[in-house]
Amino acid sequence: MEFGVSPLRPALLAIDLHRGHLDLSVATMPTSAECAARVLAANARLMGWCRTAGIPVIHMLTCYNDAAEIRANPYWSAAAEKPGNTRRNAMRHNLKGGPGVHVMPEVYDARDFVVDTKKRYDCFIATDLDFLLRTHGINALLITGVNTNSCVLATTIAASVRDYAAIVVEDCVDTMDTPDLHTAALACIRTAFGTVLTTDAIMSGALGKENFHDTAA
Repeated sequence: MEFGVSPLRPALLAIDLHRGHLDLSVATMPTSAECAARVLAANARLMGWCRTAGIPVIHMLTCYNDAAEIRANPYWSAAAEKPGNTRRNAMRHNLKGGPGVHVMPEVYDARDFVVDTKKRYDCFIATDLDFLLRTHGINALLITGVNTNSCVLATTIAASVRDYAAIVVEDCVDTMDTPDLHTAALACIRTAFGTVLTTDAIMSGALGKENFHDTAA
């Protein structure tokens, strides 16, 4: 496949695979139990392959110093208490020191990078992600995590406009919202911002040996 960069120097960017979404005993913005189990299993499988292939794994972790950092977003502040809003607990989501601000153990390895200053849907805003990627020579991102229609979509767009090759891994992303929003987000990504592949396709060689660079070197 053609990704527009050669040689390909990818990293896996895992978005918000933390207890605040996926550990239903403490989650303030929970997915369903089925979604959590599915996305964690898929990510664990892909991450294991990436680590063996020398592809860095980067965990993006949402963490707020206090609720004022959350309320600063006008829409979040206005919509937080709307009935039926899946983000109705936004003002207490992943506050520093709380139980939600930990990467799920099923997908964490001590060799991984963790960027824990994410405060908005776009993983590049107010974090050192871009610095981390550039200093390690990364030009392509395998994007996984939750939620497909918010953080995954926003970060894929942000990566694209910064001229990274964006590759969203379809079975490794999911949402606490409705399935149609997951599908719509993937359609938007395919149309204008990046490639959508499955784990099986990646592990079967879709990244292309001819332009793949071993990032462990």
